[in-house]
Amino acid sequence: MSIGDRMKREVEHLKQVRDELRVQANLGKAELRDRWEGLEKRWSELEGKLSLMGDQARDDAGDVRKAADLLAKEIREGYENLKSRL
Repeated sequence: MSIGDRMKREVEHLKQVRDELRVQANLGKAELRDRWEGLEKRWSELEGKLSLMGDQARDDAGDVRKAADLLAKEIREGYENLKSRL
C-alpha cells in the first residue's frame, strides 16, 4: 500500500470519528467544546497540508507528507481522548 493510500485511509477514518464527535461535542460540556474547537483548527491545518501534497511534485511532497502524518496522529489522539470522555 502506498503512502498516499495509507494517508487517504487515515483521513477517511478521521472524518468518520470527527463527524461522530461533532454531534456529541455540540451536546457536551464547555471544556469538551473548547477541546473540540482546538482540534477543528488542527483539522484545517491537516486539510491545508493535504492540499499542498496534491499540488506539489511527488519528490517535493516528502516533508509535507511527514508533517501531515504527525498532524493526523495528533488529531487522532485528540479525537480518541474526547471519545473516552463522552
